[in-house]
Amino acid sequence: MSQLMFKEAPSVLERRAFNFEVKASEHGIVEGYGSVFNVRDSYDDVIVKGAFALTIADHKANKTMPSLLWQHDETQPIGVWTDFAEDDKGLYLKGRLATDVTKGQEAYSLLKMGAITGMSIGFVSKQWAYEKDTDIRTLTEIELWEVSLVTFPANSKARVTQVKSIADVFAPKDAERILRDAGFSRSDATAFVSRVMRMGDSRSDSADSAAELRAALNRLHTLLK
Repeated sequence: MSQLMFKEAPSVLERRAFNFEVKASEHGIVEGYGSVFNVRDSYDDVIVKGAFALTIADHKANKTMPSLLWQHDETQPIGVWTDFAEDDKGLYLKGRLATDVTKGQEAYSLLKMGAITGMSIGFVSKQWAYEKDTDIRTLTEIELWEVSLVTFPANSKARVTQVKSIADVFAPKDAERILRDAGFSRSDATAFVSRVMRMGDSRSDSADSAAELRAALNRLHTLLK
């Protein structure tokens, strides 16, 4: 029987990219999908319909919009999003590029020639469910910060450029990726996580296992300073 945990996620900025084509028309109008539902990405996360409902409502209540950035660079806004909403496919957005500034005009030209083909969302995951047997995290509530135009290979189905921290570890795969990012080999990262997991084999609760991993990573981080 699978184990399903519902948790409130820590406030860590994450990013997801999809190659569902973003299009630019005349006068710098751009539209496409920043996210698609029910797609298992390379971090084993799935975003479901309804995940953006609260953030959309909050933005509309405050008369704000997510930022329109270039490659997730907060110093390079390239226009404004004018509309965004959930439909059956995913998170649809429409906006206008600032073609009177250099970066906005460059983005527009690259979109028109097909050099840029995707969008990527920058968000904080607020609520999620984790299924231990499949190792899938299902995101059910997302706080959307920005949506970027990104360089993205047309033959890739989905890619992740996720900012993670030790606080965001809730499964062995997360700990392994953090160690890999820190320069550990795949075998060393796997061995370290396996050793910690074996030490906690007597515990059946996944939250306890995640806590063990976070504590071990913090100890390792302290030793390597």
